[in-house]
Amino acid sequence: RGLGDVYKRQLSSIRLKEAGTMLEFDHVTFRYAKNMPVVLSDTSLKFGKGEFIAITGRNGSGKTTITRLLTGLEKPTEGRVLYEGKDITKEEASERSRFIGYVFQQPDRQMFMPTVREEIALGPYHQGKRGEELNRMVEKAMMETDTTALAEAYPRTLSRGDQQRVAIASALAMDTEYLILDEPTSGQDGHEKKMLMRLMESLQQRGITIILVTHDMDIVARDCTRVIVIASHKVAFDGRPEELFSAKNRPEDWGLLYPASVLLGRKLPGAPYCRDMDSFCRTFIALKGEGAL
Repeated sequence: RGLGDVYKRQLSSIRLKEAGTMLEFDHVTFRYAKNMPVVLSDTSLKFGKGEFIAITGRNGSGKTTITRLLTGLEKPTEGRVLYEGKDITKEEASERSRFIGYVFQQPDRQMFMPTVREEIALGPYHQGKRGEELNRMVEKAMMETDTTALAEAYPRTLSRGDQQRVAIASALAMDTEYLILDEPTSGQDGHEKKMLMRLMESLQQRGITIILVTHDMDIVARDCTRVIVIASHKVAFDGRPEELFSAKNRPEDWGLLYPASVLLGRKLPGAPYCRDMDSFCRTFIALKGEGAL
């Protein structure tokens, strides 16, 4: 996949954002109790349909708090959460699950049913789906996440990668519009990461908004169309990955590391942005062929 693929996905996400639904923070502040320190301060953000967003920053900066406020697991101390212009600040997580899916860092903690099939069916069942309609939704979600072969397995004994795909299938079965994943690649090998990212990209291309809380800068540089950096309990940066890793910014000030491919790309003539090692190698070979090296 070359840089052209990245720009196509970014353009697609921009068009979807302009045309699609919107989830929004309107001057949101959050603290756990009245006299406790602020966890998130006066934050305004918009999450457009079809974006692929990374939320990153140091531990304790407020990243996971943002996702908990989006899903309704926490409520703002001040400010509002809006969906399509409607104030949903007081809606519970169960109500927001009609359009937001959330995959915990430890996905087994959100699994309760004896089989994968029943786990995936649980959400749409509570939405009122029954019979053939319910079966069709479950089968479609399993097919999209490659979990059909796991249908009769006990979810809590699966590998973490399989559990994540089951949790994602549960969200897809409910026709989710926003999919939030908390540190989805920690503890996974390279193959599992690639599988997960391919699935995320396919969902994003369908118009589902992907929001990742992550410290993995390789994923930020390679896969995301937008990155939000939280520092000192506020938004420190909100833009494209190539802007974050450009010479005009200092992501290290926010506790972030440069991907190796980006640093190597800076050593080439013209200092091209290399989103991953594949793009660096292609650029290197092309420049060498042109006699630029």
